[in-house]
Amino acid sequence: MSTEFTKWLRGRSDEQLRELVALRPELITPVPAHVEGLAGRASSPSAIGRVLDRLDRFAFAVVETLVVLPSPIAYRSLRARLARALSGPADPVFEAGVRKTVDRLRTLALVYGPDRALQPAPGVREVLDGPAGLGPPAQDAFRHYHRERLAELIDDLGGTGDSAEDLAALLADQDVVARLVEEVSPQARAALDELAWGPPSGRVANARRDVRTATARSPIEQLLARALLCATGEESVVLPREVGLFLRGGRVHRDLCPVPPPLDGPGRKRDLIDRTAAGQAFAFTRAVEELCERWGADPPGVLRGGGLAVRDLKRAAALLDLPEWAAGLVVEVAYAAGLVAASGAVDGDWLPTPVYDGWRVRGTEDRWVTLASTWLAMDRAPGLIGERDERDRLLNALHPDLRRAAAPEVRAAVLRVLAGAADAAGPSTAPTPESVRERLAWEQPRRRGAQRDRLVELTLREAEQIGVTGLGALSRHGRALLPAEAGGGDGAGSAAGLLAPLLPVPLDHVLLQADLTAVAPGPLTGELSRWLGLAADVESTGGATVYRFCERSVRRALDAGQGADEMLAVLERHSTTPVPQPLSYLITDVARRHGRMRVGSASAYVRCDDPSALDEVMADKRAAPLRLRRLAPTVIASKTSRATLVDSLRAMGYAPVAESLEGDVIITRLDVRRTEGPPQSRTPAAFTGLDAEVVTAAVRAVRAGDAAHRARRKPADAPDGQVPRSPANATISALREAIRQGTQVWIGYLDSQGNATSRILEPARMEGGYLTAYDETRAAVHRFALHRITGVSELRP
Repeated sequence: MSTEFTKWLRGRSDEQLRELVALRPELITPVPAHVEGLAGRASSPSAIGRVLDRLDRFAFAVVETLVVLPSPIAYRSLRARLARALSGPADPVFEAGVRKTVDRLRTLALVYGPDRALQPAPGVREVLDGPAGLGPPAQDAFRHYHRERLAELIDDLGGTGDSAEDLAALLADQDVVARLVEEVSPQARAALDELAWGPPSGRVANARRDVRTATARSPIEQLLARALLCATGEESVVLPREVGLFLRGGRVHRDLCPVPPPLDGPGRKRDLIDRTAAGQAFAFTRAVEELCERWGADPPGVLRGGGLAVRDLKRAAALLDLPEWAAGLVVEVAYAAGLVAASGAVDGDWLPTPVYDGWRVRGTEDRWVTLASTWLAMDRAPGLIGERDERDRLLNALHPDLRRAAAPEVRAAVLRVLAGAADAAGPSTAPTPESVRERLAWEQPRRRGAQRDRLVELTLREAEQIGVTGLGALSRHGRALLPAEAGGGDGAGSAAGLLAPLLPVPLDHVLLQADLTAVAPGPLTGELSRWLGLAADVESTGGATVYRFCERSVRRALDAGQGADEMLAVLERHSTTPVPQPLSYLITDVARRHGRMRVGSASAYVRCDDPSALDEVMADKRAAPLRLRRLAPTVIASKTSRATLVDSLRAMGYAPVAESLEGDVIITRLDVRRTEGPPQSRTPAAFTGLDAEVVTAAVRAVRAGDAAHRARRKPADAPDGQVPRSPANATISALREAIRQGTQVWIGYLDSQGNATSRILEPARMEGGYLTAYDETRAAVHRFALHRITGVSELRP
């Protein structure tokens, strides 16, 4: 840590320090004891890496230029070097961009010093390995060469000396480098040009370090003999930074632009965008509801390694009439929202939770807001379903390995870009995926990679499917989900209010037809939709949904406790046409036969008031696997389970019902198949910054601690430069007295290596051979072994 940097940071005003810690909150987590601690934390590699990750391409280029050029450098010289990377003359936009960027970097404490002497903060050079695609400085590149070899190189270059510093001083002279480059062959010059703009390293067949200019034959040997390349291994070479800058014509970067790339895309009508997104939002919400209803009746199993089987995902896609990737998105969002969960880690099922029962009775707009907000915040990547991990294992839906820590941050960044496109290019612009990726790469160049680009692509596709965007543009209700600082609205309430008028009005009627079908001309109310899903099977979807009644579906409703009269009454109440006679006959006929047979537990038994019906069962060859035995004219026993016996008899064409030990009919209701499941891990909301009061208090504490640190008191009876020493009994007595009075003391302490250090402590308690005290030197509570304390001294006022 540089003393100059600490002094500069101490000289910043309170307002400037507040702005620094507000932009870099990790610097006060926890609050440092003084400005030296703040400076040390600000120059740590982890803190510098975090703030560099948040810089845009132009700001990052300014930092790289400062790292490459000799420090300190005047602002005017820095601006001139940056201007060399422009394709044309510097304009007011460039001038303003440089000024704004330098001020911002100084606010972030990445750059310090006045305009006449700017330099990067301590630690920045170490974090930036290979800035701007340049190789290491010659002094670092040739440091591992032997002195004899360095002396030969320097002598061949026309200089004197035998150290890497001497060689670096020669290569720093651009005239010397120009002469050396002119001496090599065109093939060697071509090799240099390939390395000029990075990457600066390469592999060769034989990187000999001992070759001389007089004996060099191949192009690589010519470059190695003139120190234009440095051998870093037997088959690897690197281009020294000084040579790279010469080949670039003094430019650090090939091209620079202080403004982000434009967002290109076709124009869309605003009303069409919102209506399209609303339609997608409605369809996605209904898909989640339909999935949960089906899983409540016929839940898929949990794989041994976690997740959902491929066949179950295909079945869900067929049920929802969606592609598999969209069905996977429905499954993952429902899981992340806590609507479905595993009933057990072993031999469990994926079942709806009680949370689903509360969710389904809310309005469609509120249900969608819950799903969309969950998608924005969840750390799972549904788009990776069906791909393979680094171990070539298939990634199933709901698998634990689908977590990606960067997913919520990428989603927020993509929607922020779409919101910015609406502000800058017009409210009806739908940016192309390529322009969105380029904009994000400009905003955070250090974070760009294949995985991040993949997440951007998946985010755009999923946002369209969920209804956050429409026709590639951000909808107004989707924008309202974003935080205010990202160009969003007032949150969930605002999004629901904007979406509600665009949703179709649910219908409470259907059209019954003589072919045992019911046509829903639009979306139905929740209760009617669930009842039809119970009493009929969905035959087709689209603008209108067609339900078909059959013996199996009617029996399903009867099993759930419905009666024939009740079913006919529901149909008469919700049908715009009279109930067709075939449908009425179907319901009454199935109800008449339903429950004549009763199946209980023996292992299982069958009882029926009609002995002839049991005679028919006993004579049926298909009943042989059931191992039936006649106990009485009206009772048959079986060694199979009750559920197996009921399913087998139904497959044979009968209509049995299950009964309890008390003889009561067991009613199967879909909404009772629920599971609490394990607690859902919630992704914390995106960090939106520290409160102003917290920032102010932190800066005040740092200032106060710094004042105390600079005026730190000394031991009263210990010579300067020595740690306190006292007899053991006197040390224990002094510590007890300090605990009793609550005063501070100065102690000498031996660390684990036996080195003597001094500490200012405020003792709290002493027990078990240890002293617990607040260490003012390190601003933390620690335990000290009493046998390591060399002595105690009072503090000099």
